[in-house]
Amino acid sequence: MPPLEAALDLFLVHVRVEKGLAANTVEGYGHDLRRYLDQLTAAGITDWARVTRRDIQDHLATLVEGGLSARSQARALSAIRTFHKLLAAEKLTPSDPADQIDSPRRERKLPQPLSPAECVALLAAPDPRTAAGRRDRAMLELLYATGLRVSELVGLMLNDVNLETRVLVARGKGDKERLVPVGAPAAGAVKAYLAGAREQLLKGRRSPDLFVTPRGGRMTRHGFARLLDRHGRAAGIGRPISPHKLRHSFATHLLAGGADLRAVQAMLGHVDVATTQIYTHVDTTQARRLYDRFHPRA
Repeated sequence: MPPLEAALDLFLVHVRVEKGLAANTVEGYGHDLRRYLDQLTAAGITDWARVTRRDIQDHLATLVEGGLSARSQARALSAIRTFHKLLAAEKLTPSDPADQIDSPRRERKLPQPLSPAECVALLAAPDPRTAAGRRDRAMLELLYATGLRVSELVGLMLNDVNLETRVLVARGKGDKERLVPVGAPAAGAVKAYLAGAREQLLKGRRSPDLFVTPRGGRMTRHGFARLLDRHGRAAGIGRPISPHKLRHSFATHLLAGGADLRAVQAMLGHVDVATTQIYTHVDTTQARRLYDRFHPRA
């Protein structure tokens, strides 16, 4: 039986290489499982075969006491289940102690999109007189026009966007590729960025990435989140804005305008249409507010 840490490392290699899980998913699994491993070690457990269902339940109780959200608890349990299932399948443990442990109930929160007016103000916030401003405008326009995940946006390569046909290649979870249409304003903003701003930021360096920083590297998710927050405040939007909120806004505004649910599902890269249907609930909620406000018999 390999030591606890060795088995965990092998598992993370397995889900990355054999299962093809996205890097962010593997990173999340590693964080959750190492926290789990630390608690087992503190309890004197040094062999995975000794782990019981009660040990897992004790760990979940610790997460609850630590104030972890139900969503994060469920994610941690998912990692633990996947891990123990593999250990049992490989005969490294006599049984699967995580089997039949119930997931914590999660309250389904409806996304809170920006209004169309807020989106217009946000897109106009970057300063087009600067190279960074033209880059930021291109990134914001592209994100709102396509509904990409932030990891997909910052991961775009130069040859992933065809500005003539106005289509881009997005690489989603598990490196699955999909084609997403790009609106004319977003395509124009990317053209303006490529007309000189990108070269100014690179300062003679070479890079295959579409969106770059003055250091010559790829724009990161955290870097984009920071600039989005800055532009949101400049636009007078008095609430926090995340990259995912722009993705929510893209989907909600499309469906409110009459777009087909399956088409929106394909553009977002959702495997299950039920994931996309949450945006129809948002639209229904907004419609209800309008009905209650304006209908004389509401």
